[in-house]
Amino acid sequence: MKNIIIIIVMSLLMSCSTTQLVDTWRNPDVSEFASNKVLIVGLTTNKNAREKFERKLKKEYENRGIEAVMSVEIFDASLTTEKTEEELKELEDKLIADGFDSILFSKLIGVDDKIAYNSTYRDIDYSYRNFRDDYYRNQDIYFNPEYYIKYKIYHAETSLYCICPVKDRELIWKGYIDIVDPESANKTIGDYVTLVVYALEEEQLLYKKEKKETPAVEL
Repeated sequence: MKNIIIIIVMSLLMSCSTTQLVDTWRNPDVSEFASNKVLIVGLTTNKNAREKFERKLKKEYENRGIEAVMSVEIFDASLTTEKTEEELKELEDKLIADGFDSILFSKLIGVDDKIAYNSTYRDIDYSYRNFRDDYYRNQDIYFNPEYYIKYKIYHAETSLYCICPVKDRELIWKGYIDIVDPESANKTIGDYVTLVVYALEEEQLLYKKEKKETPAVEL
C-alpha cells in the first residue's frame, strides 16, 4: 500500500517530467537500514552521462552527511567489461575493508518503441455515415508522415544493496523508473535522481535533507 502511495505522489510531482516512478519494492525482512558510506554505480558505457548521474546522487547523500563515492572515482573504464563472480566477490570484500556498507546500483533494463496518434487527429470526433467520408477524413494515415508520433520508453532500475560484514549481503530496496522520450540528458538525469531520492526518503532509507532556516530580519 505504501508503495502505491509513493508512486501516486511521485506521478503528481513529476507530471511535467519525462521520468516516472513505476513501482518500488522494499525488503520486508529489513525493518531499518541507514547507509554510512555508499558506493554509487551507474552502469552505462556513456561515461559522461554516468559521471553526471553519479555526481548528482553523491551530492544528495553528502548533503545529508553521508559519505558517498562515485564508481568513476575508484574504478577505471573496465567497470563495464564482463567480470566473473569471483572478481565481484573480491570487489565486495575490498569495499567492506574500505568501510563501505551499501551500494546504490542503477542500470537500463529495456527499451520499448511506441507509436501514438498525433493529437491533431486523435481529438477530432467524426460520425462517418459512409465509406467515402470515412476514407476521406482518415487518408492521412497513409499520406501524412506526421499522423503518427514515434517515441521510446526506457526502462531503468535502481537497487540499494547492503554489503555489511556482520549481516547477509542483500537487496534492501528496488525502484523501477520509466524515461519517456528523453530530449535533454541533464533534465532526465536530474529528474531521475529526484525520483530515487524521494523514494528512498519515503522508505526511510535516506534522511530528508534539513532545510536551512532563514535568519529573522529585524525591522
